Amino acid sequence: MTEWKRVFDSRRAVPPHGQTTRLGQEPSQGFQIVFKHFVCGGHFEQKFLQGLQGVRFQLRVSLFDISHRHFFGRTWKGSPQQMRTSLGQSKTIPFNEVLYFHTSLRLPSVVAVVEVVAVTDQADGSHHALGCGFGILRLFSAKADPAEAVDSKEPRRLCLYHGSPRALLHPSLHEPVEKNQLMLPMDGACLHCGLQPHPPLELVTALLPQNLLVSGSEPIPGLVSSTDSSADLLQKPRLLKSLICYLDKLSISLYPSLEKFEEDLLLLLNMDRLNQRGCGPDGKDITIQERRLHVGVHSGWGFLSRPQVVVLEPEPLASKGLQQTGSLPRGSLGSSSARCQVLGLRSRLQLKEMVNHPAFGVVFQLEYVFSAPLGGDGKLSFTTSSKMAFMQCLRWSAWSPFQAASCADAPSEVRLALRGGPGPNPGGVMVYTAPHLDWNSREGEDPEGGAMKFRFTVRSEAQATSTPISTRKRPEEASWHKRSPSPLRGGVGHQALPSPPPKSPLGPGLSISQLAATPRYPTISHTVASPWQQQLPSQLHPSPMVTAYQLSHAELPCASSIAHLEVSFSHASAEPAVADEEPLREVTFTPVHAPVITLGTQTPGSSSSMSRSSIAHLYSAGFPEILDCRGQVADVLDPGEPINFNPQKEEADPLQCNKLVLQFLAFSRVPQDNMGADWPKSVYFTFQVYRFPPVKTQRLLLLCTEKTQLDTADRYPCILTVAKSNSSTESGPPGLELTFLADPAFLKPGERPWFLQYLALHTLQIDVWDADSLMLVGSAAVELKHLLRQGRPAVQVMQELEVITTEYLQEALMVSGQRSMTPINVFTVVRGKLLLRMANVGLPFDPSVKWPVTLPPSHSRVVQPHDGTRGFGGGSLCSNSVLGHHARNASDARRLVDIDADLAALLYSRMKAAPRRPETEGEAEAARRRKLARMEAVRQYEEQGHMPPRPRLTSRREEHLEQFRDLGVIEAYRERHKAESITVMLSQAITVRHTVYAALGTAEFFEFVLRNPFNMPRTITIECEDPELSVITSSREWGHFKGLTRSTTPLEEGMFHLKGGTRAPQVYLRPKETLYIPLKYQTFALDYVSQEAMDVFTSTSVRLVEKHQLNSAQAKIIKVVFRAEDGKPLAICEVSVERIPHVIDQTFRFYHPELTVLKKAIRLPPWDSVPGVLGGSEHRMRHIHVRCSDPNVICDTKSMSPMEPQDVYLKVSGAQSPRIKRFFIAVFLDEWLAAPAQVWQVYVHFLQRVDISCVSGQLTWQSLVLRGTRALRKVRCYASHPGEIQVDPVEVFALPAAAVQDLRVGVRAWRPGGRFAYLNVVDVEHRQLLSAWLLCLSCRQPLISKAFEIFLPVGGGKGSSKKITYTNPYQNKRAFLLRTTHPDLLHFKEDSVEIEGGETYTIGLRFAPGQSAGVEEILVFINNHDDTNEETFCIRVQYR
Repeated sequence: MTEWKRVFDSRRAVPPHGQTTRLGQEPSQGFQIVFKHFVCGGHFEQKFLQGLQGVRFQLRVSLFDISHRHFFGRTWKGSPQQMRTSLGQSKTIPFNEVLYFHTSLRLPSVVAVVEVVAVTDQADGSHHALGCGFGILRLFSAKADPAEAVDSKEPRRLCLYHGSPRALLHPSLHEPVEKNQLMLPMDGACLHCGLQPHPPLELVTALLPQNLLVSGSEPIPGLVSSTDSSADLLQKPRLLKSLICYLDKLSISLYPSLEKFEEDLLLLLNMDRLNQRGCGPDGKDITIQERRLHVGVHSGWGFLSRPQVVVLEPEPLASKGLQQTGSLPRGSLGSSSARCQVLGLRSRLQLKEMVNHPAFGVVFQLEYVFSAPLGGDGKLSFTTSSKMAFMQCLRWSAWSPFQAASCADAPSEVRLALRGGPGPNPGGVMVYTAPHLDWNSREGEDPEGGAMKFRFTVRSEAQATSTPISTRKRPEEASWHKRSPSPLRGGVGHQALPSPPPKSPLGPGLSISQLAATPRYPTISHTVASPWQQQLPSQLHPSPMVTAYQLSHAELPCASSIAHLEVSFSHASAEPAVADEEPLREVTFTPVHAPVITLGTQTPGSSSSMSRSSIAHLYSAGFPEILDCRGQVADVLDPGEPINFNPQKEEADPLQCNKLVLQFLAFSRVPQDNMGADWPKSVYFTFQVYRFPPVKTQRLLLLCTEKTQLDTADRYPCILTVAKSNSSTESGPPGLELTFLADPAFLKPGERPWFLQYLALHTLQIDVWDADSLMLVGSAAVELKHLLRQGRPAVQVMQELEVITTEYLQEALMVSGQRSMTPINVFTVVRGKLLLRMANVGLPFDPSVKWPVTLPPSHSRVVQPHDGTRGFGGGSLCSNSVLGHHARNASDARRLVDIDADLAALLYSRMKAAPRRPETEGEAEAARRRKLARMEAVRQYEEQGHMPPRPRLTSRREEHLEQFRDLGVIEAYRERHKAESITVMLSQAITVRHTVYAALGTAEFFEFVLRNPFNMPRTITIECEDPELSVITSSREWGHFKGLTRSTTPLEEGMFHLKGGTRAPQVYLRPKETLYIPLKYQTFALDYVSQEAMDVFTSTSVRLVEKHQLNSAQAKIIKVVFRAEDGKPLAICEVSVERIPHVIDQTFRFYHPELTVLKKAIRLPPWDSVPGVLGGSEHRMRHIHVRCSDPNVICDTKSMSPMEPQDVYLKVSGAQSPRIKRFFIAVFLDEWLAAPAQVWQVYVHFLQRVDISCVSGQLTWQSLVLRGTRALRKVRCYASHPGEIQVDPVEVFALPAAAVQDLRVGVRAWRPGGRFAYLNVVDVEHRQLLSAWLLCLSCRQPLISKAFEIFLPVGGGKGSSKKITYTNPYQNKRAFLLRTTHPDLLHFKEDSVEIEGGETYTIGLRFAPGQSAGVEEILVFINNHDDTNEETFCIRVQYR
């Protein structure tokens, strides 16, 4: 018996009731039941414990459906346990059992029945079991969301009842069962247990069938086993790697021949049909319509995914494998001229879920589709088919390819015996058998049931990267029916079926019509109306977000922070274009770079690593204290402790204003290879808090003490202080303090909960820059959850953050005749540690103070038109007071010459010379101006003694003529513009104005109330020229946004239809009918938000930040016209869009050669660790969507399985150096792109590329051309790796205007392979970057002439001294330079030697003591006076 057969026979379960199955709620959810101990007392102790010796107790658990009185699944039996007795306490039985199961039947009627059984050993070695009682464990409550009902870790006390669980089958037991008089509780006996969801179980839903109770110690095929037999494998399950297997040249032969078999089969079916009808032959026969084969991977517990369905074609035996024959008739094969012997598969089968485990097997199921004539009187309509299709399984077989230990032992040519008849099979269907066949032959023989042959191949790990078993297939795998062309199948074979793996089929399979059915599992939607509805955890534990980004990148290569991946956007064809040609087999491409990883899992911060003396040194530096509004020191929090977060406390906090304080205190240098001990000397920081503008701090110097400069592990951190332009320090306290005030002047109404959610769930990414070279030192991340005050006046936290960066090193290319890609290794390097103190100070909100209103109160989501009782909305109204308070039609008369300048130029009289009054001037202001003019005239009269002379007037006749002509011109002007003015005034009367406040990627939803005022029906066309404002025509999308906004307006399906040609939506209105038109505004354009980081020079720059924030928003007016059939507008909605900045969750920086296309992939972490996204299976089951703010950037993603990595692909066109492209990427989790879950900021630095080829240990020079600007500059060159890269000139030099300067770059790389380096030319006076190069280094290893091996002890004290000899091969005296790849492990007695011609010189070596056991290869380079390599020695040092 094979392992698969043994597992399959032992894991058979009873299916649930059919009516209960239809009530299931997909997807399945995992749960955990914990049984702690059983308390024995009262009647239980008297009845079962007296007189029994060596009795042990066992738990047995089964699932039970109360509504249908049906046990299902299987009964789980625990290990027997002894009873324990404590002095003065009740007797207890410690079970300590943990059960797992997952189910979609989250119904109140589904319960777990727990039975306590007493087990005693018999003399013959058998066991005697006696039931002691049973209890009913309620799994799901009657609430709307059953998952919420069980999400509690509180222990339960389960009461036991007398009798056996079979009593639940009694017909008189109805709900509630516990209160039935037939249920007798057992006094003093209770079982302590607990029930809670177990999300990690969703990883193994494909391996573990539903409704099956298992413990963590049971072996489950497909899971990584543990050496400890008591280990819980399901607590944190790990999957075995999956393999890609192929089945080729598959053929099936049936006994005695295919023709005879099908002839007998059709004869039996026709006889059965006639017997059922009770009639004689009617001239109609059953025919074969299709021959199918179901192929799936089975783990012994169940299918990993729905089996593939392929169509078999009858083929002659002689031509099998030589040529392709056409499809034969669907009926009996006797009419075929060629004698058909086998059923063949023309295509290749691919199995992606196979695992190298003995219990994994391939299950084959042969199925025929028959066409039977319909009975009756023959009065069928022309739309009714005269035949009915039905299916029947004829044969099945199972084969385990990995009975041996390795994949290489799997056979290639396989021959299997087909089985039939009654008996259990993986498909759970009835299988046909002929009466005369004998099925008692052994497995592996060729019985009369037929045989199957195929070729089995496995793609090795060297050819393909293994991926874990997933519970959802990729889009290219969603088509489960890949078949050869057939005239009867049409497009059925390419119908995309549901991506979640369904249960194993329990019926005869899919019919012809069901193959084209819609997906069974709909998309799960998750909508919220406010941040508090997302059920934030009550305790915010130390997030995995910060410290893996700071601490564990070097230890976790899979969580590297910054890496690259070259991607291709072309999709390969799934099938060859010509059937006769052999398709090219695609090989797995090993990417040159790794993908960019977003902020992944992390552990608590490293503030505790600082020594006590370092902390005392920092406090003595005199940093400013952070005080609350009462002058008291803010509460100090421990960054390692979880935060108790209560949204109600934040809402009830009287201090509604939050002042965020960031203090940059100190920076600790970490020794770097090829870097100076004093690097960096000065730094600056860039970051962005919430939607405040991006901040770029001023230059900060690193002040060092004597102990800071010591090369010891107990070095003090360097104090940060603000630097002046002359590199001197400013007076005042050390450090840099920045404040951000989130008060009603900044936050719009209703935004405060979202601001608190940002603090609770997000991290702040800080980029650290070298202020001298303008190169990125690294990035640090810090959680903002500690800034939640929770009712306290002020809180503060101090953390030491690791500043990390990523470097790339390509392995040395092997010398061979093949051209291949060499992968690039990604290394994360800790560049330093930043000491940061954050605080949140609460401030009271004074309602008497008139705050500057940045955003007015938000309007309702429903936009109502004018009701006629308001003031007149059209024309030129005098003031807002008249419109708002008097509510009457009032207009301010204005002179036409003040309105139209062209009209004023045509007039002849002096009326055009009259003073113009401002448009906004009111009556009170006009009267005030007249009084001032009279007072000025009186003052002049008193001073001069007479009135000022009046201007000379023309004759009365000329004046009348000019006025007469002007009146004619004015009359013509009025007649010309009358119709236009009336139209504008009437349109203003039907115009409704609405303001939305839109951020990048966030959809603003509102509904416009449209009413038909006429007594006739109207068809209204909705017109809008701006594509960012659109009408929601999908009822599903409309319902999604209504759920988000809690809108109670009615929803109507099929309300809109598209107008031909323009594609404008139209809606039909009945007389006097009112409809709600859903509108949505969403933009991905940058506009004003494309602002660079603003410089901050003082700690009181908050008002500067706010002013910059307010002035950046520019309103945008969009008109939506509702036009009737006659072209006249019925209503106008004027939408004013106020753009507000958005929150940036993470910043990426890429360096790329100029004028080349950048292709990158950004890898998302699991959704549980994404900031701003709460855990839950619904997020993992979704396909993400991405949008980019730059239309010239290609941004795409692919649907992946839930537990597989998700990548976002980018393709950016190149630009000139040193240009920087900046754009934003919005990541959405919902189908309708309502609000982005993450917003990324991406910088692409385009640099001049220089390829340098060198030899390891040898100095190679390269010339670069530096061109001057329009003015004289004082510049200096900086390299990213000064220990390996030298620049000439080294010091500051003058770059004349429009001059050409030659730069010499010397490279001495110590490690062979490829790597990237950077060279910046900086203006030292203005701190500006003039030019930048990307140095692509390709280093090859020199030829090794000698090799040595020595053994050194670990911890050898002062080290060891050795010596080697070198002979000068030249005839004259030469000077040689000595270099090594590991100067920290090997020191030379002399760094340079002079050797006479032909003489031998002894080189003294000093090896440093090893700190740990291992092997290290050290290269010794002997170079000439030009630093060119002469010879290379290899010393293999083994520390043991």
